[in-house]
Amino acid sequence: MRHSAAGPIFENRYDAGRKLAEKLAEYANKAVIVLGIPNGGVAVALGVALALNADFDLVISRKIPLPLSPEGGFGSLTDDGTIILNEEVVKNAGLSQQQISYQVSRVRSDIRNRSLLYHGDRPPLAITGRTVIIVDDGLASGYTMRAAIESLRHRKPEKIIAAVPVGPENVVDDIRKVADRVVTCVVGNEPVFYVADYYRYWQDITDSEVLHCLKEWRMRRNGARIELPESKRKTA
Repeated sequence: MRHSAAGPIFENRYDAGRKLAEKLAEYANKAVIVLGIPNGGVAVALGVALALNADFDLVISRKIPLPLSPEGGFGSLTDDGTIILNEEVVKNAGLSQQQISYQVSRVRSDIRNRSLLYHGDRPPLAITGRTVIIVDDGLASGYTMRAAIESLRHRKPEKIIAAVPVGPENVVDDIRKVADRVVTCVVGNEPVFYVADYYRYWQDITDSEVLHCLKEWRMRRNGARIELPESKRKTA
């Protein structure tokens, strides 16, 4: 579905996960792996994994922020060291190799800490020969998703599906060039695009909530259920 005027389509990321899972229903009860991109993508991915009765894990892909302007980015880095740079932004910002290396080293340290927190000593799920669905809460520049796709290609999955609730049309088209398939609920075509505009309730997802999502999936797969935190139940 294409959407020309930004407005709330999803209540929150959990609702977006349920809606996105409907678009992926053909993969239910098949040997697929759902990988959420922390932090925001994990809440969406949980709904997808539970609806599809699929394996669930994370692929850590982080924006490399611009010096002195951390809201902007000039590429992304993943947990296996894969780096994708936006060469146009690098050129326009006049970044030196020293600045690039410094920012990359900071993100690499952050990823290392997150990996230890989220995974502990658990090895990543084997994806060789399997269909992998990478989930985020939306596409902006697309570099975080592109880096995740390139990273996972090294592990030789059978197919990589990029799945997001929403993204701008031009970026969705870019991701189609590197993923085997792209699945969205909504494609935006407004001149200025913000993922948050499509959510009624939009807030940062904490590390504690990422861990809660992983625990929720394990409990559900074992036939039990735990409640969402009180703050999330009101809008889930």
